[in-house]
Amino acid sequence: MLNNLPGSGTRDAGSGIRDAGSGTRDAGSGTRDAGSGTRDAGSATRDAGSGAENAESPNPSSRRGLLFVVSAPSGTGKTTVVERLVQVIPDLSLSRSYTSRQKRVGEADGVDYNFITRTRFEQMIAADDFLEWAEVFGNLYGTCAVDAERDLAAGRDVVLVIDVQGARQVRIRYDGTVGIFVMPPSFATLEQRLRGRSKDPEPAIQRRLQTARDEVAAFAEYDYVVVNEALDACVDRMRAIVLAERARLRCTAGIAERIVRTFRESS
Repeated sequence: MLNNLPGSGTRDAGSGIRDAGSGTRDAGSGTRDAGSGTRDAGSATRDAGSGAENAESPNPSSRRGLLFVVSAPSGTGKTTVVERLVQVIPDLSLSRSYTSRQKRVGEADGVDYNFITRTRFEQMIAADDFLEWAEVFGNLYGTCAVDAERDLAAGRDVVLVIDVQGARQVRIRYDGTVGIFVMPPSFATLEQRLRGRSKDPEPAIQRRLQTARDEVAAFAEYDYVVVNEALDACVDRMRAIVLAERARLRCTAGIAERIVRTFRESS
């Protein structure tokens, strides 16, 4: 259930990095680590419309959708991982953020972000339309509550790719959020990835690295931790998390009760 709480905070926006996913487990205080073996390359990218995957799809009429929140430092490759994830799991959608910034070369409205004017964004803030929002380096970013609620009410699961502060806002506003924190293998690996982006000046790199130091310290606020090392393995682990959450009693109680009734009626 969504409560009325204005959004705020900061996010590291527009990093645009498309890095590799994860493969190794990580243990954290108060966090669950999703176990999943590493598969051959490409195994995670099976056709979402295949019979096997359809068996893993929830019945939209039987339950409310789950809300997954994925956070990671800029440069970890979380967007690439989640984009692949929604391709291989049915009834799982990626919520696109709204932003007041200008489109960059290669970006498309409704694909990378929902691009709107700053005036329109501020109107949406005033109307409490955002599940969470932030101003970063003079630009506004946010997740529209109505968009997320539409999918959740229809029984579709939704993934938000947002920063630590945004995730905190969502947890306050929405009960039952499933949090996944994606970590780089090390600080050195993250720095190498960030420096590989020649368009970023040194001050921007240092700013992102400092933000990363603060963000990784928040991993224990999440339900799962996945270390980002190899794309296919990371997608497999994230897929395991989604399927495990779909099998929890809060999602399957209705189905189980219907099956139990068939046993009672047969006696």
